[in-house]
Amino acid sequence: MGLFVTCLANVFRPGVAESTLRLLQQAGCTVEVPLAQSCCGQPGYNAGAIAAAKPIARQLIETFEPFDYVVTPSGSCAGMIAHHYPKLFADEAAWQARALALAAKTREITQFLVDMPGWEAAPAQLPDARQFTYHDSCAGLREMGIKAQPRKLLAALGVSLKEMQGTEVCCGFGGTFCAKLPDISLAMADEKIAHALASGADTLVGGDLGCLLHLAGRIAERGLALEVRHVTEVLDGTLESPALGSGPR
Repeated sequence: MGLFVTCLANVFRPGVAESTLRLLQQAGCTVEVPLAQSCCGQPGYNAGAIAAAKPIARQLIETFEPFDYVVTPSGSCAGMIAHHYPKLFADEAAWQARALALAAKTREITQFLVDMPGWEAAPAQLPDARQFTYHDSCAGLREMGIKAQPRKLLAALGVSLKEMQGTEVCCGFGGTFCAKLPDISLAMADEKIAHALASGADTLVGGDLGCLLHLAGRIAERGLALEVRHVTEVLDGTLESPALGSGPR
């Protein structure tokens, strides 16, 4: 299979891609990370720059179509490939057929692992006292149907989530939304953080780095005691690295 790393993991959190690779290998998969991969084109597509998004999508299709599956640690990028690429090429029959074929074999990492027969969680390496809550990202939840999968995998590690109020509500990131309407975006982040803290958790987990970086930045700015982690880091047991947003500012 081909591992689609995503821009945010590549630039801001390479450890997420490394954890994803280890989880796939643990599941018995033969994984390649094509060097020709780039962005999925989602930022331009969401901003209405359709002409700019098309060549990026063509490159990604050409890069990953030889693989049996495309797996990525992002519900948002998976949703772009699985649901928006076919629409992007609605006026180009040949490319739309290739986009539909790639869409059919594109999976977000927790979705793929739950569907993989025989996958078993690694021995628990989590601190006993750590308390987790989970943020459902909009694209992962609404486009890819990701809700039960991360919870099932975390439960296999012995994690009992402290579910927060409004876990399915947007965190205010929304791609360019946070730049176009920063005041509303900030208020939404503060509401999400308040719900996470009220749950009694000390670690907020999610499956999309866009949401997590947005929330981690706000948490760091306010000096709050709440760690932010990508779900692959928890499943992989690599919590010794600094939490998102906890580095030098």
